[in-house]
Amino acid sequence: MSMITVKQLNKRFGDQQVLQNVSLEVKKGTVFGLLGPNGAGKTTLIECILGLQQADSGEALLFGESVRKNRQRLFERIGVQLQASHYQPNINVYEICQEMTALYQAPLDYNELLDRFNLSAIKKQRVNSLSGGQKQRLSLILALLPNPEIVFLDELTTGLDTEARREVWAILRELKKSGLTIFLTSHYMEEAEQLCDELLFLRKGKVLEQRPLKIIQQEKNFVTLEEYYLEKMEETA
Repeated sequence: MSMITVKQLNKRFGDQQVLQNVSLEVKKGTVFGLLGPNGAGKTTLIECILGLQQADSGEALLFGESVRKNRQRLFERIGVQLQASHYQPNINVYEICQEMTALYQAPLDYNELLDRFNLSAIKKQRVNSLSGGQKQRLSLILALLPNPEIVFLDELTTGLDTEARREVWAILRELKKSGLTIFLTSHYMEEAEQLCDELLFLRKGKVLEQRPLKIIQQEKNFVTLEEYYLEKMEETA
């Protein structure tokens, strides 16, 4: 079953073509990695899929339906963590979890999630006083609160130290086993290699390649995903 389908998507900001004829498909239960340098169009692509940006042409579907036409119903089934998260002034961790829980019909227990991500001890702290790593973990908790079928994670582990990053990887592996579809962007090639089933390489708004990680790893000269990624980017520079 296709959970995410993108067909010939185009997006321009002024004179800049940010996305050009982007197509992709994500199957149920897949960890899908979107890889590319800064400015490749990764965040814009996610925003177009979610209906937060209006594409100039093409089509983006979740569960076979347009988010822009069925936003409220479909948003019950997805979780989102974006790079830029804005919170109310002075709100604390506990309060933001309560507020988000009230938006969904069958949310997960935020107290259990706070325990799982080692944030219970700071649940009365203001969100704007948290460290970068703590904010990233909170944003993942908020993305998982709806008990989603798909979760979008944009540069999730940026700001986390090595130990915390690996803890998050372990949790994502558990979530994948439960059938969750995960769509993530990352600058950490080790992260993509550890987690992803399918990879799409994006540069200057164009798809260079979409292939299963296992197939990429069978390439004759494959050493690491980082080396493969760098070669792929240099080929099209």
